[in-house]
Formats: sequence, C-alpha cells, structure tokens
Amino acid sequence: MMQNDVTVNAADIARLADVGRAAVSNWRKRFEDFPRPVAGTASSPAFSLIEIEEWLRRHDRYVEVAPLERVWQRLRAITDDLRLGDAVAYAGGLLLLIHRDPSGWRKLARLDDDSLLQRIPVDVPAGVGVDAALIRAVADVGVAEGPVAAFDGICDRYVELHSRRLLATPPSIADVMAKIGGTSGATVLDPACGIGTLLIVSGASRALGQELNATAARLAAVRLEFHGSDGIVVDGDSLRADAFPGERVDVVICNPPFNERAWGYEELTSDPRWEYGLPPRGESELAWVQHCLSHVKPGGLVVIMMPGTAASRRPGRRVRGNLLRGGALRAIITLSAGAAPASSGAPDLWVLRRPEPDEQPPSDVLMVNAGEDLALAEGAWRAFCDGADLPGGSRTVRIIDLLDEEVDLTTSHRVASLDQPSAGFTALQDKTEALVKGVVSSLPALATAKRGDLPMTTIGELARAGVVTILQGPLRITAEGDLPMLTAKDLMLGRTPSGRTADAPGLVRIVAGDVIAPVVTGSGSAPRVMAESGAVLGPQLLLIRTDPDRLDPHFLAGCLRAAGGSSIRLGSSMRLDPRRTQLPRLTIEEQRRYGEAFRRLLAFEDATRAMREMSENLVAAGFDGLFDGTLRPE
Repeated sequence: MMQNDVTVNAADIARLADVGRAAVSNWRKRFEDFPRPVAGTASSPAFSLIEIEEWLRRHDRYVEVAPLERVWQRLRAITDDLRLGDAVAYAGGLLLLIHRDPSGWRKLARLDDDSLLQRIPVDVPAGVGVDAALIRAVADVGVAEGPVAAFDGICDRYVELHSRRLLATPPSIADVMAKIGGTSGATVLDPACGIGTLLIVSGASRALGQELNATAARLAAVRLEFHGSDGIVVDGDSLRADAFPGERVDVVICNPPFNERAWGYEELTSDPRWEYGLPPRGESELAWVQHCLSHVKPGGLVVIMMPGTAASRRPGRRVRGNLLRGGALRAIITLSAGAAPASSGAPDLWVLRRPEPDEQPPSDVLMVNAGEDLALAEGAWRAFCDGADLPGGSRTVRIIDLLDEEVDLTTSHRVASLDQPSAGFTALQDKTEALVKGVVSSLPALATAKRGDLPMTTIGELARAGVVTILQGPLRITAEGDLPMLTAKDLMLGRTPSGRTADAPGLVRIVAGDVIAPVVTGSGSAPRVMAESGAVLGPQLLLIRTDPDRLDPHFLAGCLRAAGGSSIRLGSSMRLDPRRTQLPRLTIEEQRRYGEAFRRLLAFEDATRAMREMSENLVAAGFDGLFDGTLRPE
C-alpha cells in the first residue's frame, strides 16, 4: 500500500457517508463489490479511502469528504497508533505557525517542495513520515477553517479514536468542575492535565499543567496557546517529580488516574505533602487529593474527580477522617455511572478548601446525589456557599456524624432525608431494569444439537503451521513510565490498560485482534480479544496472535475459555499450557459463527457482573429508605 493511500475504518466510513456503523457492516455483507480490507485485523479492518470513495460514488451514497476529514486520515496514514499523538502535535505546530504569522506562511507556501521541507520551522517527530503535500494540506485546512478550529477538529478525532487510552474529561463534566471551582480569571493548576481539557475550559488567567505522558503534554501546550491562555505545561510524574514545587495557586482542578498502585508509596513515605496522613498503598487518589491541596493558597479550592469507592474503602478511613476534622473536605458530589472515563461506576467530585490560618473548622459538609443533573451539582454548591436553601438531591451532613469507625462518605447513604428521597432509589431501579434488558439481549441464540465427535487440533499444531504466534509477558516489569500496560486485573475486569511501564527490550506489544489469556486459570480472568493496539503485555499474561483469515480470534478465545472452564467454576487454579489446548477443526466461516456466540457469552458475563454491583446498591437504597421513612410500600 502506498503511503498516500490513506486508510479508514468502519467508524470513519460511517462518518463519511453520514450513516450509522451498522449500515457499514450491512454493506460489507450485502455487496460483493464492497472493498476488501487492506490493513488492520479481522475485528478492526482498515480500507483504502480511495476505494471506499469510488464504491460510495458507484452506489450513490457518496458525501464529499471534508478537507479536515481528509487531513485527519492522512495524519493517521503517516505513522502508527503509538506515534499518532506526535503526528497530531506536529500538525498543531504547523497550524500555530499560521496562527502566529499568516504572512510568513504565505511566503513559505510559495517555495518548492524541497525548499519548504528545509525551511519549515517545525521539528518532525521520530517515526512520523512528513512530506510537503501533507504540510500544504494541513495549512490549507488551517487557512480555510481557521487554525484554532482546524486543530480542535483534529484533536476531537484523536480523542475519539483513543478515548480509552487518553481518558479525557467529558466537556460537560469539565465545565461543571470549572464553575464549582470558580476558575475564570484565576491562577489554575491541573497536575494530571492530559491534553489540557480542564485548563482550557477553566478560562484561567494563568494555567499550569503537568502530565505524565509527554505527547499529551505537548498537545495540551499547543491547545492552550491556540485558546489564548497564558500557560505552562510540563511533562513528568506530578507525585514523584512535582514540576511546580512551592507554587500556590487559586484553584486546582484535576481528574487523576484511578487505582494506581505504583504511585510512589515507598519513596514518598515521609513526603511533607501528607498533612492529613500517609495515603495507603492502594489509595493513590488520596495522594492526589493531598498533592492538590498542597498547591492552593489558604482559602483556595480543589475540585477533583474521585472513584466512588474512595468514599468508603476501609484503608483510607484515617485520611478521610483527618480531611473532615481539619475542615478541608467541603463537598462530595456523586455523578452518573460512566461520567469518569477511568471508571464504569458512578464517580464523585470532591470539593476541598485549604483552611485559612487559625480558622475555625466547619461543622458540616455538603453531599449531593446529582447523577446526570450537572446543574444540580453546581446549584447545590452555590447554595451551600451562600447559605441559601439547598435544592432536592442535596443536603448538609454534620461532620461529627461521619466520624465513626468507617468514615463512610457515600452520598447515597446520607442523601435520604429530602423532600423526594426516593429519587435515588427510583433512578437505580430504572437503571437496573434497563440493565436487565441489556443482559437478556446479550445472550446468543443457541440451538440444541446431538453430540458429535469433531476432528480436533491443538494450538501447538497451529503454531507449527504458522497460524498462531504465542508470546508471554515478562516475569518482572518496571512499574514506572508512560507506556500503557495491560495487567492481569485489567483482563479480569474487562477494562482498558491501567498499568504503566517504560519502554525496554523484550516487551510484547499488543495489536488489535490479539487474544490475551491468563497464565493461571481459575483466577476469575477470561481470555479476551483486544479491541485496540498500543499497550504492552503485563506479567502473568499470554498473548496469542492469529492469522485472521485462517483462525478467528473470538473462536480461539472461546475455546481457551472452555478449556479452563472447570477450574474457573470450581475456584481452583491451574497453569495454562496453550500449546496443548484443543479446538475443533472448522472452516473459517463456521469459526466466525462460533466466535460471535463466544463473544456474546462473554459480554453477558460482563453485564451480569455489573448487574450484581447495581443490585447491591439498589437493595441498600431500598432498605435505607424503608428504615428511615423516606420510602413506603405501595
């Protein structure tokens, strides 16, 4: 495939043709002349943009490709997924050049291609293939749409493509965090700024950011300059290597990574930031809370996203209690499930205030069960600050009532004596009913059949035939760095990679379509097919890469699951020997039918796990409401 033959995936085609992704899938099945994939995997194929455009024209479905869309696809074509952020940052540098000096760009644009490549004052990142045609295409879009709008559009597509890896704060959540913090015109810090979403929304007069991922930090810096912010963004680990030591700002807003065990517990044990107690090893979020508090002036606010479990986990109760006693924790606002990209549960916004010297500690704290009503979150905080009547779904709770053995700050346990206290129960009930329907619909349709002896093969035989490649993650791997790593727990929970490591020889890179299985079965983990490329394989995991034209990865994952099924059901453990694992000899078409059934069974299992968590919350809300009189039987 030539470099200028840009590729697109199913989502791109849907956007080009202004249809849903299901329509694209239907076209592939119905039309024999639909273009064949030229790259990608069986589960995530890539097609030639030129061939797709020709096909859409032949079938009268063509919608003219916008220049911005074409530039985006060209950026994707010049590098791999791991370096795509560098390509986006390079495009940002070009657009900044036009933004700062339009007349200077017009002079450069008149040069021939070789001279342009030599004279353009933007460094080309390693591994990114840039030519004069790409530079001119990016510039043309910048001139036509405006450099700011052009770069925002490119960033939006980058975030959409890498949403699981970037974990960008949704704009609506970022907006309410900024409003609660009162960031407009203030000096604002975000110590885990990602690509700068919170800092841009803040409207700060001076914005400071730090981000572990160097590429994301570069993007954040470019975005801040485009939006006219006086900002500094530094790459690095905020907890281990604070880029702004001693800096005190008006407001800190932050959406830190959740559930980071390798956050620096050992080397930071005696750190002076832990005014409210040493954060337990498994409570990285409480380290972030205190890091943020250390950077605000007396009377300054911190608005930080927290996983819902941080309000009640037993190891963190001492720090939570000290935050309450010291008057630092002022509000806990529960949002809807999935509001934080790092968690599928319902996260909380913690609002903290650094006490003034000799200030009398407050006697109460605000609790809000906002769910999807973000206006309630902001309105309740404003009413609380102004001493006005609180809206429904919120209340103040005496701090002394929270300082028991558990120091449980879960809002659903406290926001119950309101005019409409059953709202929380009703909302959970609606979500549970919707989840039940989804659980049932995820089951595959399976028909009974007579047991038959199918010819079998083994993965070892397939490996010798070149159909599969088997790799294993390193036994030991450093927990420091900015390279995403899939852990055994990620595999068990079916979530995106949460680990981090540094690039080193011997690492196994995951590609979309790879099958990942636990080394030891019976741990609760199930083999899964990866949907995205880019992460590396963590310890205690196996990777099996298939030739998708000869072996369907979902079929393989199902066979591996069936092979370890008895140990999973009995709770026993055994080491998986993938080469001895047997699987039926089926045609690729039959494999895909079975693979789809296996995939849906795994989706059913994931849904029932979420159902168990939801049902526990529903039952607890029902008992609490019936006990305190805010619910009654009909």
